[in-house]
Amino acid sequence: MVALEERYVVVTGGDRGIGRATVLRFARAGFNVVFTYRSRQDAAERTASDARAQGARSVLYYSVDVSSWESVSKFAQELSGRVPYVNVLVNNAGIIDYNDFEGLTPERWKEVLDVDLTGPFLVTKALLDLLRRASWASVVNLASIAGQTGNVLASVAYCTAKGGVIELTKRLAVELAKYGIRVNAVAPSFVETDMVADILNDPRRRREVEQMHPLGRIIKPEEVAEVIYFLADPALSLNITGQVIGINGGRYT
Repeated sequence: MVALEERYVVVTGGDRGIGRATVLRFARAGFNVVFTYRSRQDAAERTASDARAQGARSVLYYSVDVSSWESVSKFAQELSGRVPYVNVLVNNAGIIDYNDFEGLTPERWKEVLDVDLTGPFLVTKALLDLLRRASWASVVNLASIAGQTGNVLASVAYCTAKGGVIELTKRLAVELAKYGIRVNAVAPSFVETDMVADILNDPRRRREVEQMHPLGRIIKPEEVAEVIYFLADPALSLNITGQVIGINGGRYT
């Protein structure tokens, strides 16, 4: 990556799981790291401490509700006073849902879409000016295999939201190309995080999940973070935009 200027990354939901692994990956590359969290301040403080220890030039973290324009715009305003620009935005914050259609309430439907789909829209919109100020910029959205097929364990709300993230990615790649901003997404299958701990902590269900994937293993957060870093790095992926990279161990190949 560009080595002669300060580099800034923003990761939403950076206190745990894929977000935390992504924060630490960029920290090891010497970025100035900014991340958001929702309510787990203790986890955020641990991530910030680890990011500093692993090489981040600076670390800032904020409690943000990505589903709220008021919260997101306040964050963007505060951040504009602390950083000159943003090179990389990783829209990672999200929630999962396993309700079947009959058990899914309208309130839960709205909550999932507000966080998982409206969240990336709001954050990208709020930070667009900071992205435009950078000499190069990249947005990476967290989609999911659930946005590509309905044959998954997650609910129709989650599948709909992640399918929307894929289309958001494709359209933003077209619209933001005039600013030199690339927009891509990753679409993981099962990743070993606390979001799916109830499933993976059951030995029988864990084996079932492993057997869903031809490679026979469950994805680690750090593996997703590496692909995110690849998509963010113009030295590695300069002409890649509007793409959705599956990280699925061969599932549905």
